[in-house]
Amino acid sequence: MKGIKPCLALLLLCVLTVFSACNNYKNISYLKDIKDSVHNVPVASLPTYYSDPRIQPKDILQVTVQTLDPQTNTILAANNPSNVTPQNVMSSAGQATVTAPGYMVDKDGQLQLPLVGMIKVAGLTTAEARDLISSKAAKYYKDPVVNVRFANFTITVLGEVARPSTYVVPNEKVSILDALGMAGDLTIFGKRENVLLIREENGDKKFVRFNINSSEIFASPYFYLRQGDMVYVEPAKSKAASTDAVRTRNVTLIASGLTVLIVLLTRVNF
Repeated sequence: MKGIKPCLALLLLCVLTVFSACNNYKNISYLKDIKDSVHNVPVASLPTYYSDPRIQPKDILQVTVQTLDPQTNTILAANNPSNVTPQNVMSSAGQATVTAPGYMVDKDGQLQLPLVGMIKVAGLTTAEARDLISSKAAKYYKDPVVNVRFANFTITVLGEVARPSTYVVPNEKVSILDALGMAGDLTIFGKRENVLLIREENGDKKFVRFNINSSEIFASPYFYLRQGDMVYVEPAKSKAASTDAVRTRNVTLIASGLTVLIVLLTRVNF
């Protein structure tokens, strides 16, 4: 019987470790409810809700106008400087970058362009603003080609991600998964079933929570982000436990006590 109890103690520790590892794995995987479509029936398509973002006061727009006349294009390019002070935004590397030059929409929702003058663009999509500016520019230029895009489409990702920062998005269609990918994905301590989206609409704050362990995230009307959105990844309890000095001390003391107990048991004759 000598040595049986120490073996049982070690076996118990191994079993607890395995179960703990399995539990952690279940908590960190994404979209767990989607089965392997090779051996099972594919999951039915989920509806996705997307609408083009609307221009708001204080947005910065990059507007370019081109014509078939090279000389006119030269004049337009010379008269298309930035109307705003460059905006500093933190890049993924944690360094300040400057957004593309553009024109700021004033508090009344209007945009002032050279020669074309004041144009009300608030509430419009960039495509609608492009068509409006094109119709105005057609009075002064022959067959103008107008392009409009956001120069300040930024998303902020905070919390338990690899690279928390504010990111300038090069296009208007970006999902919450895209934002998390830009931030280097969640850390092992990120709470995947409780990712918080903070959005400001009409002066009010909206708070929406996502569970990225579930495929239902794709059916959320908030799946696609808007300019200025903030995403916060809450730390799991394991993060607090891992940084708790008292907990670490207690674990060390327990481990030392178990070690002494095992040594004593191996020296006892039954």
